[in-house]
Amino acid sequence: MSSESFVPNSSGKAKPPFDAKELLATLPEDPGVYRMLDAAGDVLYVGKAKNLRKRVSSYFQKTAQSPRIGLMLTQVDRVEITATRSEAEALILENTLIKRLSPKYNILFRDDKSYPYIMLSGDGYPRLAFHRGSFDKKARYFGPYPNSIAVRESIQLLQKTFLLRTCENAVFNHRSRPCLLHQIRRCKAPCVGLVSKEAYAADARLAELFLKGRHGEVIEGLSEAMQVAADALRFEEAAALRDQVRALQAVLHRQYVSSTGEEDVDILAAVAAPAGFCINLAMVRGGLHLGDRSHFPRGGADCEPQEGLQAFIEQHYVDHPPPARLVVSHELSEDLLFSAAGKKIPVGLPRNEMERAWLSMAENNARLAIESRRHAATGARKRLEALTSALDLADPPARIECFDISHTQGEGTVASCVVAVDGAMKHSEYRRFNIKDITPGDDYAAMRQALTRRYERVAAGEAVAPDLILIDGGKGQFGIAREVLTELGLEHIATVGIAKGEERKPGLETLIVGRGKDPVILAPDHPALHLIQEVRDESHRFAIMGHRARRAKPRGRSLLEDVPGVGPARRRKLLAHFGGLAGVAAATIDDLCRVDGISRTLAETIHREMH
Repeated sequence: MSSESFVPNSSGKAKPPFDAKELLATLPEDPGVYRMLDAAGDVLYVGKAKNLRKRVSSYFQKTAQSPRIGLMLTQVDRVEITATRSEAEALILENTLIKRLSPKYNILFRDDKSYPYIMLSGDGYPRLAFHRGSFDKKARYFGPYPNSIAVRESIQLLQKTFLLRTCENAVFNHRSRPCLLHQIRRCKAPCVGLVSKEAYAADARLAELFLKGRHGEVIEGLSEAMQVAADALRFEEAAALRDQVRALQAVLHRQYVSSTGEEDVDILAAVAAPAGFCINLAMVRGGLHLGDRSHFPRGGADCEPQEGLQAFIEQHYVDHPPPARLVVSHELSEDLLFSAAGKKIPVGLPRNEMERAWLSMAENNARLAIESRRHAATGARKRLEALTSALDLADPPARIECFDISHTQGEGTVASCVVAVDGAMKHSEYRRFNIKDITPGDDYAAMRQALTRRYERVAAGEAVAPDLILIDGGKGQFGIAREVLTELGLEHIATVGIAKGEERKPGLETLIVGRGKDPVILAPDHPALHLIQEVRDESHRFAIMGHRARRAKPRGRSLLEDVPGVGPARRRKLLAHFGGLAGVAAATIDDLCRVDGISRTLAETIHREMH
């Protein structure tokens, strides 16, 4: 690839009108990426082109540009290009640059790589599981699904119908008796040999066919097996197969829109409204509508629906495998678009009544998502205004940070810092601090350490400062917070301590706002108190999760993995013999000696370490 820069304005005088002719005369007709920059060198816009000369010239030859693009063109000082070997290569580079540079005038969708899948593992007895992340070559994956709810509902159906295992291999390999799922008829207990490998494989095969959309084939096979069992007077087996058929027919009947075919289609509906712009992505796999997800772009408030659709497709399908076809709400200028693999994705308007029904539902869900977002923003704004008034702040706090401490009798102390931006929780900004080198149970020292570690970076100009700090604690913790902020030169940041009310009941909290000032007590139905409670409760939840994870690590290792003389083989024998870690802990020295390979000396060591 080669790169060139075109600088129409090179003098130090007032900027002359953009010289489009000089620029266009030197542009190649290769595929590539172009970047429009302002006089300060900031990237305004990044785009891709099959033909750089034709694409860039279109900006200066069209008489009617959208307001957003028209405003951008008044700020362009120069254009840089990068020629590529193919349009597919240009698409990948464009997507990378947009996400790295965040240009002001690009429509940027959040990089969401977290779509879930259903996994059938490659084990001898395949495991049915919820999956996110990288793929294992030995396993089979079905999806993606629009959200975790759709995955879990499907897994529950498959469990109920085909009775496949969902347990981790570490549990499966060490079971000595069936678990509760077998007792409630959700698993055939292959862990203890209650089903043959061949019979289990047949069930796994049916589940795989169902996930691939071959529903009729699965139901027909089960119906034939039911008839064979009934003819052979195996009525209990026939009844079980009948229940399987009914369960599958029920879930197929529940689908609002379904197809007799086995289509894999994504439905993309772009809706522009005064309250915002939204693209609703609905997923159809195997002819079944699995659900949808709404996407709100940054910088797309006044974009045209076609422009937003184009941007979404080019960004989304670089990271996610495309289906066989995309059904869109608006006709695009290009019939075929490239995916990351260089594959062309068929894109078009609905072809039949079924696809029109899918699209209509997606459009309606996009409108509902816009309205829901508008209501949420209005409610958040009202709560922030109420908080500003209640705490006598100069301006509504755009960024709120809240701290909490969690431990069990001083063990595994963790501090949490959660963040709310414009009244909504910002999960990507959350932080945890593992507290070290303090007296166990000293909450004041823990709070001091967490605040110091967080706000040292703010004082150094390396992190953004909050407008309001909430401390989950009384006067002591509040005093520590003010001391730390004063030491760091950040005493100007508003700080509030949240003291729990009588009997720790919600609604009775006292807000400590400063020395010499009377505490603030808000009515239980006050919107400002509701906002404070939401942020405080989230901080508490996040701290407890971190504390439990930290506490579990040393406990999990110290029980067996760190016992001298107990390696992986002996550990597996112990867990299998006693049915798990709890059984090993409850065993006597004599019980331990009965396990193959465990001498009395080693049994005494194990017993001592476990107690």
